[in-house]
Amino acid sequence: MLVDSGRFDWEASGKFETLTAPYAGFHNMDFEEESGTRAFLLRARREGLRDFGACMAPMTAFQLLQGIETLHVRMPRHVENARKVVAFLSSHSSVEKVLYPELPSHPDHELCRKLLPKGAGAVFAFDLKGGRAAGKAFIESLRVFSHLANVGDAKSLVIHPATTTHYRMSDEDLKKAGIGPGTVRLSIGLEDAQDLIDDLDRALKASSR
Repeated sequence: MLVDSGRFDWEASGKFETLTAPYAGFHNMDFEEESGTRAFLLRARREGLRDFGACMAPMTAFQLLQGIETLHVRMPRHVENARKVVAFLSSHSSVEKVLYPELPSHPDHELCRKLLPKGAGAVFAFDLKGGRAAGKAFIESLRVFSHLANVGDAKSLVIHPATTTHYRMSDEDLKKAGIGPGTVRLSIGLEDAQDLIDDLDRALKASSR
């Protein structure tokens, strides 16, 4: 357990550079600048979670076990919806490219055919034309997709790394990590596929304005 009153002035003390100077191990974040007197708690939480992972609560573990029991029933619908969304995005003028292993253009297409004969799942990414600004407009225009960083939910999820999880990284560093300024990750859920396509179509039009 870590206990911190949140009242200590780390900057004024002049003794804690790990909290008051840019930290290369976390994209040059200055924890004191980010959260003031709660710098210690912020670093402990963010760096600890990144390096050691979170501890699953008992109820969460129970729900996960419950979900696994019906996974074989749900996955065909996830894959079916994903294929329809991939087909739609692949032909859209506002989309630069779609990264899905079932597409012949994917570098692991042949491996996918060999190892995943029932489908490549429902989590994939695509590159939006227009960079960070287009990505932000796209996310803000969605209504059916939930803007969340996790994947594999029964509902459809979306994240634009360049303006959220990786917003501190430059376009050059994003490229090194295999992410573009317009990369969007989708986790396709169990909703009606046409509802998802209509939602994406509306957001793509907003991103291209």
